[in-house]
Amino acid sequence: MEITAKYCRKEMEDYGMCVASNPSSWQQDCHQLKVKVAHCTSSHPVIQKIRSDCSEPFSAFEQCLKLNQTSVGNCSEHISKFLACAETVKLSSLGEPIAVPHV
Repeated sequence: MEITAKYCRKEMEDYGMCVASNPSSWQQDCHQLKVKVAHCTSSHPVIQKIRSDCSEPFSAFEQCLKLNQTSVGNCSEHISKFLACAETVKLSSLGEPIAVPHV
């Protein structure tokens, strides 16, 4: 998340504002902005490693968001599991944990 914010700040801010402004229809209304965030981050090696190693908890989080479009707070456990996974990811070239801020 920290890495996404560092390299794709504008895209993340635009997407976050859209989600906040459209609590009941953000899945549809913000889809293009979500695609822009995904495109921005897809080429970064740290993000690729986290996506690979933590795909299961991230997919569960995305599924929760789809099922709880009007009450995304219900997905806090899912995001916590994803963040916990991301904290354990190590880049083989660096051999050090990736710094992920605690929520």
